[in-house]
Amino acid sequence: MKKFFYCVVMSTLGFGFTSSFAADPVSNYPTKPIRLIVGFSPGGAADTVGRALAEGLSTRLGQPVVVENKAGANGNIAAEFVARAPGDGYVLYFPSIGHAVNVSLYKNLPYDPVKDFTAIGSVFSAPNILVVPMNSPYKTVGEVIAAGRANPGKLTFASSGSGTSVHLSAVLFEKMAKIDMVHIPYKGTGSAMPDVISGQVDMSFPNLPSGWPQVKAGNLRGLGVTTAKRSAAAPSVPTIAESGLPGYDMATWYGLVAPANLPENIRTRLNKELQLVLADPKFKDKLIAQGADPMPGTADQFAQFIKSEIERWRKLIAQSNITVD
Repeated sequence: MKKFFYCVVMSTLGFGFTSSFAADPVSNYPTKPIRLIVGFSPGGAADTVGRALAEGLSTRLGQPVVVENKAGANGNIAAEFVARAPGDGYVLYFPSIGHAVNVSLYKNLPYDPVKDFTAIGSVFSAPNILVVPMNSPYKTVGEVIAAGRANPGKLTFASSGSGTSVHLSAVLFEKMAKIDMVHIPYKGTGSAMPDVISGQVDMSFPNLPSGWPQVKAGNLRGLGVTTAKRSAAAPSVPTIAESGLPGYDMATWYGLVAPANLPENIRTRLNKELQLVLADPKFKDKLIAQGADPMPGTADQFAQFIKSEIERWRKLIAQSNITVD
């Protein structure tokens, strides 16, 4: 009783004493707004889903989750920023597949994609889609493969830049189909699509949210999605695997991570709320509208997934001698 009285008096008199009864900032998390860093420009699919995620988490956590766009270098600028932030749960990152790919593309990456981050959970996966111009002679994946084998080094494909998922989808296609195509990199999918539509380039593998609207508009022909299963957003398009290249599987994905040393109970809380957001019908509808599928799971599952993706793409990038610096 005397000890309690002493604590209260000292605190009241302003001696800077913090009693054991004071609020714990970890157990009471969050007590202030949270920043969600997105590594791409406003208006794109990543930004759209990131803002929907922020809205859902804001509702669940009772504090504003504010999106900040730090675009550039396939997510490297955003990742470096987050890696240097405090691991207190008030700075989160919405990484893409580039988080697992960049470590094999850049020689002097200023962060470690595993050690400098705490995995919270996966958010969604989405296929890319093999598209050709409407005036293309190729109407199936099998016809593209046959043409590639008959004419080595003649077929061309456009990408949104070296090392992007669009590029890697094509490289994986080449390796598995045993063909050799010519890579024509652009600064982004937006600048690549006009040349594919006009027939200046034979094909491309854009993200479904970018390619599917062009297919529906009659500007491009969709031959196959890159995932092992058909997409709920484009169920009429077969998979590449079922169309002549068994075993082909490539998905663009996004998740939620924090800086390293995030307290375990905050990590657990964030994963719990993330799962509830992913299960919300309104959020699921927004994902499907973007050509994506929810990707629920535990924090540990996502951590292991990131490691497996790093190794998977490290091998392909090394075999294909892909570099960006």
